[in-house]
Amino acid sequence: MRYRGKRYKKDIQKVPAGPIALDEAIKRVKSFSKPKFDQSVDLVCHLGIDPKQADQMIRGSVSLPKGIGKTKRVIAFCSEADAEAAKEAGAIEAGADELVQKIQEGWLDFDVAVAHPSLMGKVGKLGRVLGPQGKMPSPKSGTVTPDVATAVREYAAGKVEFRNDNGGNVHAAMGKISFSDDDLKENIVAFIGHIRRMKPSAAKGQYLKRVCLSGTMTPAVTVDTSAGSGLE
Repeated sequence: MRYRGKRYKKDIQKVPAGPIALDEAIKRVKSFSKPKFDQSVDLVCHLGIDPKQADQMIRGSVSLPKGIGKTKRVIAFCSEADAEAAKEAGAIEAGADELVQKIQEGWLDFDVAVAHPSLMGKVGKLGRVLGPQGKMPSPKSGTVTPDVATAVREYAAGKVEFRNDNGGNVHAAMGKISFSDDDLKENIVAFIGHIRRMKPSAAKGQYLKRVCLSGTMTPAVTVDTSAGSGLE
């Protein structure tokens, strides 16, 4: 059984029995005991999809209106002509053959890799290295694009990547506990709207089954997404 500390056990007594309005959910998560660091505020959407079916997978990326309070280390696989623009946009490394070689030699000190489509033939050989770490560029996540500089700028600023797990859940950071209630709400509304628009045509029945909000070290509260909630 997973160990729960005294702080968590105290906070879980404040968790409502059922779904509550988003405004109240944000306030409730902020009311829980606070550690000495600025916690992330995380959202989990349980979706009515079959994760085993390729045509029902939910995967992508989105730039939230208020950011997530975190920057990322981004590299760019691109031509030498585009490398300077990529670095000006925030890439810590940019290039083609030399960058591929550097990663093959074991360098992995970055969070996101962006690639121009013309470089994927070379980047593909890094699949065994980058794939297991979730760093392999992919068109579905928006990290393979002709506009490398824009992608670098968005991901360096904290663009959110997401994909469903084996249970049909999508996890994503919405910001920090230190964010204002309004900023967190704006991010959450934008993210849920984005997920709703991605509903696969093959998914049947209720799509957005449950939404939960929590801090890094807090219990989760269930958010009301029913008709009239503003999130339907």
